[in-house]
Amino acid sequence: MKDRKLDKKITILGIGNTLFSDEGVGIHLLPILEKAFKDDENIEIIEGLTDGMKLLGPVEDAENLIIIDAINAGKEGGTIIKLEAEEIPAYFGIKMSVHQLGFQEVLLAAKMRERYPKEIIMFGMQPSSLQLGIGLTETNQSKLEELATVVVNHVNSWRIVS
Repeated sequence: MKDRKLDKKITILGIGNTLFSDEGVGIHLLPILEKAFKDDENIEIIEGLTDGMKLLGPVEDAENLIIIDAINAGKEGGTIIKLEAEEIPAYFGIKMSVHQLGFQEVLLAAKMRERYPKEIIMFGMQPSSLQLGIGLTETNQSKLEELATVVVNHVNSWRIVS
């Protein structure tokens, strides 16, 4: 008999702009997560980049959504941050990024259409730099595996309680 908790469908959405250094953390993390979940057919990984409203469909289709992005919480660069449910929209007001305004609208539209994910959480990292530049800073790059472990552990915890 198949273990029912492993049937839980989870969408992982990486967003960010890879042209502005640590702003791209959500995109840079995806290859690590793709490797970790390569044999898991119930995990969908989406590279959202700066797609804004184009992400409404994937957000509305997600029952359980994990968003990965840079989070400017005024902490030391490389600090791993977790925001849950209602904390997530508040974060968008802090960050000065064009794509985030679009993603805030995605979440608002999904709520208004009553197609909001059952469970939603955001993981990210405090940027050390948002300067023009491809690739993460050394500080944030060194924390990428740790962030991946946090995400994998959360996926597993969702499955245990389901």
